[in-house]
Amino acid sequence: MFEKLKKKLKRVVERISQKAAPEEPPEAPPEVLPEIPPEVPPKTPSKVPPPKKPRKALKRIVKRIIRRELSPTDVEDIVWELQVGLLESDVAVPVADHIIERVKAGLTGRKLGLREDPKKLADEVLRQAIQEILTTEQKVDLLKVIEAKRAEGEPAVIVFVGINGHGKTTTIAKLARYLIGHGYKPVLAAADTFRAAGIEQLEIHAKRVGVGVIKQRRGADAAAVAYDAIAHAKARGLDVVLVDTAGRMQTDLNLMDEMRKIIRVAKPDLTIFVGDALTGNDAVEQARTFDQVVGINGSILCKMDADSRGGAALSITQVTGQPILFLGTGQDYKDLVEFKPEIILNALFGD
Repeated sequence: MFEKLKKKLKRVVERISQKAAPEEPPEAPPEVLPEIPPEVPPKTPSKVPPPKKPRKALKRIVKRIIRRELSPTDVEDIVWELQVGLLESDVAVPVADHIIERVKAGLTGRKLGLREDPKKLADEVLRQAIQEILTTEQKVDLLKVIEAKRAEGEPAVIVFVGINGHGKTTTIAKLARYLIGHGYKPVLAAADTFRAAGIEQLEIHAKRVGVGVIKQRRGADAAAVAYDAIAHAKARGLDVVLVDTAGRMQTDLNLMDEMRKIIRVAKPDLTIFVGDALTGNDAVEQARTFDQVVGINGSILCKMDADSRGGAALSITQVTGQPILFLGTGQDYKDLVEFKPEIILNALFGD
C-alpha cells in the first residue's frame, strides 16, 4: 500500500536529516611548537608551568555539540521536493498545500539538542501533518448509529452512492457480512434499477453472505424500492437496511435528481460514498460532488491494497470534511477493515 508515496516521503526525511545534521567544524591545524635552542643546564632547577588549553580546541568542542538551526531557505528546499511528491501521488492541491504549511511550521527555526535524532524529527513532523488531514471533527460510529435506532424500535437506513464500476455493490455485501458478524440482521434494497443486471448482481452477493434482498423489476422507481425495504425491515424486526443505488456520474443531472428523491423518501441515517482509491483525484471530486448534491456522512475506499499512490486516502477527508469509515483491502467478503489513521500512517512511515 502506498509504495510510491512512501519512497517519496523517505527521500524527504533523508533531506531533513541532512539539513539538521551537526555541522562538522574544520579541523584546526596542528600546533607548531617553537624550536628550543640547546640549553645550558640551569644552576637551579625550575618548575615548568602546565600548558594552557588552546582556545581553538575549546571552540571545536562547543561546535560539535550544537546542531544546525533549519533556516527558511533550508525548509523551502525540503518542502519543494515534498510538494512535488504529493502532487505526483494524486494528492489534491489544497490538501498538499495544507501538509506543506504544517511541515514548514514544524521545521522552520527548529534546532535539535545534542541527543535528538534528525530522522526522528523528520518522521514526527511529517506524521503529524498527515495525521491532521486524516482526522475530522465529524465522527461517525456505524454500530452506535444502529444501536440508537434499535433502541427506538426502528431499522437504521444506510444509502450508498458512487459511480459505475467502483465497487459499490460488492462493498454493500462486505458491510452486510461485517454487520452479521456483530450480531445485526441486515436486509439489502436493490434500488439500482437502472443498470442491466444490477439487481441480479446484488442477489448473487446477498445469497453468498446470507441476507435477503428487496427488489422490483428493472426500470422501477428506485425510491419505491428503498421504501419497500424499510417497511419490510420494520415488519420483520430487522436492524439495518442497506440501499444499493444506480452508479451514476456526478455530471448526470437526471440521475442526480433521482438520487435526491431516494434520499427524500428513505430519510437515511447515513449516506455513504463508495470510491475507488486507484482513481486518485477523480474519487475525491466525485465525493465532493455527491456531498454537495445529497450530503454524505462518510466514505468507503475500495482497492486500497492495490493503491501505490495514496492520493484519494489523503485527500477525501480534508476535501469533504467527512471521515473515511472503512477500507476495502481485497476481493473477499472479509476484506473490509474499519478505518483508523494509523493504518495510513503505518503504511507510509513503517519499515
